Amino acid sequence: MDELSEREQWESMKAWLRTNGPQIVILVAIMLIGWYGWQWWQARGEKQAQAASAAYDDIIRKFDDIQYVEGEALIESLRNQYPDSPYVAAADMVAARVFVENNQLDKAVERLERVSKTAVDKRLRPIAQIRLARVQAAQGKYDVALDTLGTRPLGVHESARLEARGDILLQKGDRAAALVEYEAARQLQPAVEDAGDEGGVAELLDLKIADLKGSPPAAPEAPEAPAKPDTAPAVAKP
Repeated sequence: MDELSEREQWESMKAWLRTNGPQIVILVAIMLIGWYGWQWWQARGEKQAQAASAAYDDIIRKFDDIQYVEGEALIESLRNQYPDSPYVAAADMVAARVFVENNQLDKAVERLERVSKTAVDKRLRPIAQIRLARVQAAQGKYDVALDTLGTRPLGVHESARLEARGDILLQKGDRAAALVEYEAARQLQPAVEDAGDEGGVAELLDLKIADLKGSPPAAPEAPEAPAKPDTAPAVAKP
């Protein structure tokens, strides 16, 4: 009875395999294709990342060697070949800095606008936004620059945004409004003695605030000189 039962179970299993075997084979094939496809995609992504990194290094070298036309051409090549690479926005940021140094502000604005809106690495967007506003202010477009900075907080970059607003308002001649922005930016900074870097952002904001208030910042107290003795120390005679 047991032997018959085992035989029946075996026949039942074979019947099930005949019915469902093709679907199992297809499912396994799909899984294998998916696994190999994922491995291929990862390898392809790594190769593209390496190629984009190498292209970015070439761009830096061209700008360092003052070969600006060649550098710009390489950026466009990088953009066309690897549009989703974060190196594209990084290269645009480098180009914008070079354009500012060469007083080509319109070209810098074009790069920074693109990064601030479309950078794959979204951490670059607020940095580009603040730099864009400063370039617009350098063009004398103060209201445009203030609109670029907007009113929405920028997280870890909020102090920089507020300071930039203060600088632009001061350039515009609105000292009272600039002071408000500087003080708000200063509140987001640690105390100078806690910041651990003399001449840092907090200390610079203190100087700007003091200047607008019309009084110099308090200078650190000089250490007291040791008191001079009333008489010269005795010298032992030989």
